[in-house]
Amino acid sequence: MTEYDPFARGPHPVGVRTIDVPDAARDRVVPVEVWYPATDGYAGQDLDDATRDAFELMSGLPASRQDAVRDGKPAAGPFPAVVFSHGFAGHRRQTTHLCTHLASHGYAVAAPDHVGNTVADVMAMIMNGVTMADAGAYVAQSAADRPLDAIRALDALLAGDAGIAVRDDGAGMTGHSFGGWTTLQTAGRDDRIVAAVPLAPAGGITERSFGPAVSMADLLDLSWSRSVPTLMIVADEDAVLPIDGMRDLLGRGASIERMVVIGNADHFHFCDGAEMVHDMMAPMMAGQTKPSSAFVPGAHAYDVTNGLGLAHFDAVLRHRPEAVAFLERDPVEVLAERGIAVSVELAPPR
Repeated sequence: MTEYDPFARGPHPVGVRTIDVPDAARDRVVPVEVWYPATDGYAGQDLDDATRDAFELMSGLPASRQDAVRDGKPAAGPFPAVVFSHGFAGHRRQTTHLCTHLASHGYAVAAPDHVGNTVADVMAMIMNGVTMADAGAYVAQSAADRPLDAIRALDALLAGDAGIAVRDDGAGMTGHSFGGWTTLQTAGRDDRIVAAVPLAPAGGITERSFGPAVSMADLLDLSWSRSVPTLMIVADEDAVLPIDGMRDLLGRGASIERMVVIGNADHFHFCDGAEMVHDMMAPMMAGQTKPSSAFVPGAHAYDVTNGLGLAHFDAVLRHRPEAVAFLERDPVEVLAERGIAVSVELAPPR
């Protein structure tokens, strides 16, 4: 039997498609990106610049790429479902390295645009003179909408609206920053979410952070009625959501058992194009962060999120004993073998 390696790309070529999911109750249409295993005929096309998907994030910007074939024919399922939630002023394709990695290993992944809180929406607000200090009501509304977006994306995936056969025996969820907050909030209210991997999530109590003058901790409900195995992955030099806030979440979240901390990394190490995104955002950090060249490469963080995230979902959603055995190893040693420094912090006794 082949040794279990969650860091390597999986055996499936990856397809991607976009669906619009209506939410009549909120008079809202949610664009959702869906990644999935494609048939073997697409092998290699998802990694070839001549055939892999190109998309325009915003008008006037160069096209971005992702390791997937647009509208490739889905392989036969059913596949376990995972929902991904983007960060504040992010977009549904912000972390395709993780979403395509999961799909290559046999998952169907749905990522909604949180309409009103995407990069285009926030840029429009700034252009209209709205500052984050004035945005408390806006953030509270986004916090109310985001779990509903995630739930509708999962509804659509399970209903077959994306044309992909999906299992209905428990889904996973992951997300970054405000999307990590959304992961925790949604997992607590939707019983279909049975495994969670929040990445640098908002919601921890901290003395210093950047962003809206509203407490994400006050908006987050961690009094879950059931246990949801949760692995938190964070960065040790996060200037947006500092490590003390992550430790607060570890102490308050009954289902969060441990936290893997990536060494010499910052908040945007969880986004595609980490170096570019970091250097673009650094001027807003009031001198409290370094240039991307002083941090570890983004690829180091991608290995951590892809490998540990996949193993967590394999262990919980698929009950794969080899994934359980992998997670029982010391992540510090496992990642050191790949030249990546991490530390692990465990939840305090409850």
